[in-house]
Amino acid sequence: MPVTFLMLLITCSVSKIYGQDAAKPSSGIAWTETTLDFGKIEQGKPVTAEFEFKNPSMVPLIISSVRPTCGCTIADYPKEPVQPGKSGKIAVTYNAASSGFFQKSIVVTTNATEGNISLIIKGEVIAKN
Repeated sequence: MPVTFLMLLITCSVSKIYGQDAAKPSSGIAWTETTLDFGKIEQGKPVTAEFEFKNPSMVPLIISSVRPTCGCTIADYPKEPVQPGKSGKIAVTYNAASSGFFQKSIVVTTNATEGNISLIIKGEVIAKN
C-alpha cells in the first residue's frame, strides 16, 4: 500500500507541474501595421509615427520594454497593462542626422504568445540646402 500511495503522489505532482503551464492563459497582440514608411523627410527635423495595436485576448497585455536599435530613435509606449479588447499605441520618433535611405528597428517585448516583435520605420532623409 505505501508504494501505491507514493505512485499516486508522484503522478499528481507531475500532472500539477505540467498542467499549470498548459492551463496558464496568455495574452495576444494584433498590430494594424508593423512597418511604417516616412517617405522623404528633412534632415535634422524629428518625425513621429504611431504603431497601433489591440489586445484580442482575454488577459491583460503587458508591454515590458520597447527598445529602439539606435540612439536616433526614441519610443513611448503604454506603461499600464492594456486590458482585453482595448487598443494602444507606440509612438516612435526618429531624428535623422545624415541624409540617405534609412531603416530602423524597434524591439517590443510583451507577455503575448507571439514573443518579441520588431517594428520597422524607414524612409529617405533629404539633406538641408
